[in-house]
Amino acid sequence: MRHANPAVIGTVHEIGDLPQARQAEPADRSSRIAVVHDWCPTFRGGERVLARICGQFENAEIFTLFDFLPAEVKQEYFRGVEFHTSAANALPLVQKYYRSLFFLCPFLIEQFDVTGYDAVISSSAAFARGVITRPDQPHLCYVHSPVRYAWDEQFSYLEQGRLGFGPIGLLYRYFIHQLRMWDTRTAHGPDLMLANSNYVRARIRRIYGRDAQVVFPPVPVGELTCVEEKDDYYVSASFLAPYKRTDLVIQAFNQMPSRRLVVVGEGQQSSRLRALAGPNVTFAGYLPRKDYVETVARSKAMVFAGCEDFGIALAEAQACGTPLIAFGRGGAADIVRQLGVAARPTGILFGRQTPEALKDAVDHFEAHQAAIAPLACRENATRFSEERFDREILDAVRRVQAAHAIM
Repeated sequence: MRHANPAVIGTVHEIGDLPQARQAEPADRSSRIAVVHDWCPTFRGGERVLARICGQFENAEIFTLFDFLPAEVKQEYFRGVEFHTSAANALPLVQKYYRSLFFLCPFLIEQFDVTGYDAVISSSAAFARGVITRPDQPHLCYVHSPVRYAWDEQFSYLEQGRLGFGPIGLLYRYFIHQLRMWDTRTAHGPDLMLANSNYVRARIRRIYGRDAQVVFPPVPVGELTCVEEKDDYYVSASFLAPYKRTDLVIQAFNQMPSRRLVVVGEGQQSSRLRALAGPNVTFAGYLPRKDYVETVARSKAMVFAGCEDFGIALAEAQACGTPLIAFGRGGAADIVRQLGVAARPTGILFGRQTPEALKDAVDHFEAHQAAIAPLACRENATRFSEERFDREILDAVRRVQAAHAIM
């Protein structure tokens, strides 16, 4: 068997651009594809990307460390797709503590045997990228984020977990150090990395020394209706995890008692955030998809204070004609067309993660909201369509397959 052209493979690793591959045949959608995903606790943004990737290939199979998806979700989004899970998925009550097993996850991901598949696509925010592949096996990695709690966000996670330098805190810090070493060692396994935003692309360059191509996640624009008549409330919608910074949103609205905020979602911070909220803040919990979309579409604006890798919920809000008031770092900078900068603005970005900065942004929005048209928000969201995502994923698969073609 002849080897792939080293110059071609080097081009994939360095700049993700294969001029030779563009002359190749389209990606074979009947190929046996192993799609490796960190874990599937619920059906959120990462799992929507996973479902869309699987939908492009007739013979895709999923390898994931933990799978807690309800049968009805699989029937709707993963019909006919086989799931393979790690041995740890069978541990008693593992759904309650699987995140605490992060120190085992590099070992567990390496136990998946995907070497018999035509190609591997890893969907990775932590471990999936480290799956072991053959040297001649095409491997495309869609990066949602480098491991957040192992790199620049580790201090925030440790602080919010109240893990100082006692015995448990030191043990966690050692495990994170070991995870960083493994993460760096496996960074050059994929032939091509795709980043879900320019922010993640910059993190990949800084952490791994690799370039990546930006492919925005798929947003179901066609399923969402633009609503021009808005109600008199703001909405915050996310999984209630520490890095989403819903606490800052609530603190800001506690200082604005005349303005209503609806918080959609649940998570490990649910109890704490409910205790923090004033009487003008309402918690809706998890909502059925139809109710969620209606709540977002009728809101005056969506407010988000976290540093999100991309933020599908933000792009969906734009598709509903809803303006954004968001922290200006992360994926929001790709999504929002800034008031005072863009010709057809779709929202406001604020520069500091403080209640005061968010409150000032809301005040600024109230003073200039007539300049942000719902139809401009809707038009902006079309940049993130599912059809565009499908084309770009298939093109990337074709390119890595061409790099490994027998010549």
